[in-house]
Amino acid sequence: MSQGTLYANFRIRTWVPRGLVKALKLDVKVVEPDTAIEQFARDFPLKKVPAFVGPKGYKLTEAMAINYYLVKLSQDEKMKAQLLGADDDLNAQAQIIRWQSLANSDLCIQIANTIVPLKGGAPYNKKSFDSAMDAVGKIVDIFEDRLKNYTYLVTESISLADLVAASIFTRYFESLFGTEWRAQHPAIVRWFNTVRASSFLKDEYKDFKFADKPLSPPQKKKEKKAPTAAANPSKKKEEAKPAATETETSSKKPKHPLELLGKSTFVLDDWKRKYSNEDTRPVALPWFWEHYSPEEYSLWKVTYKYNDELTLTFMSNNLVGGFFNRLSASTKYMFGCLVVYGENNNNGIVGAVMVRGQDYVPAFDVAPDWESYDYAKLDATNDDDKEFINNMWAWDKPVSVNGEAKEIVDGKVLK
Repeated sequence: MSQGTLYANFRIRTWVPRGLVKALKLDVKVVEPDTAIEQFARDFPLKKVPAFVGPKGYKLTEAMAINYYLVKLSQDEKMKAQLLGADDDLNAQAQIIRWQSLANSDLCIQIANTIVPLKGGAPYNKKSFDSAMDAVGKIVDIFEDRLKNYTYLVTESISLADLVAASIFTRYFESLFGTEWRAQHPAIVRWFNTVRASSFLKDEYKDFKFADKPLSPPQKKKEKKAPTAAANPSKKKEEAKPAATETETSSKKPKHPLELLGKSTFVLDDWKRKYSNEDTRPVALPWFWEHYSPEEYSLWKVTYKYNDELTLTFMSNNLVGGFFNRLSASTKYMFGCLVVYGENNNNGIVGAVMVRGQDYVPAFDVAPDWESYDYAKLDATNDDDKEFINNMWAWDKPVSVNGEAKEIVDGKVLK
């Protein structure tokens, strides 16, 4: 008889329970909720992962509880004692719960106060950010002090404490804990590398990369006013200089790499005016498909990588706005929309963007946070792709997320 079903996906909080099922060889079916969305929603109205359904309809939520339950399903008594603490060692059992709680509460909460504002998902306030970083530093010191003298957090073997804490540390290593930080915290780095290489978690880290430098605070761009002739006496002298020869001009490096593609027959400004001034579905979109030039422009589905970290929908929309602001150097070569779908504490960001040329990188890499998004090329001759683009630019239909309709609650236009 099956031991149950575990709902898990890419979200970091599902890594440990999924790893336990594999490593302990449990007869538990692992299902992505999006592939069984109706059943998942009926069983778990909050739609939070991980979630577990056991025999006779027994339901369980919250990662720490599910981790404990899964370990208890194992027939390997030695492994159960290692992960949860031996039955006759109350101190170890309590310490395993303690370290899990510290990581799952204090450390995890500060992700929203540090990493999210740096990515534009919430307003950045230096005083609040510095306070949050100070709190992270104090928590980190507790881990470093322990790990200077011990291989793992509780015993000399990996326990649930190590698995849970290491998975949460992942977001910091990806975004904040750069090369310099890691050199100053060798004990944590050694422990983190050991735990992520274990049989419980190694499959989750195939695409993991350490950050070289921590994310920088978002910068507000100041508009520079052109100096007047009176304010700049040298202006007249500059004007008197002979114009550059054609050879000199052609040898200068273009301001933007996409300038090398030259002028297109599809006039982007005409489309932007049409989109802004006409009804989208009945007028603007038919005009677009009539004039669109796939040889000169390409279309891309853009998806935020860290939807599991998004909280309030207005903060998600602020993140999109910040991203678009940082793309300002490329807007003359681009058009598109990113929308926020879902609800508070259960939302995502997705959209469709058109760029000059057939490669998305030259257009997007002007923004420091461009790698926080996934990019998939769309085919205008494919009916599904074309409908997706229409929906992203019209905002009048729900977003389909793995078969489930999610209402659009906000969004931004890049033009």
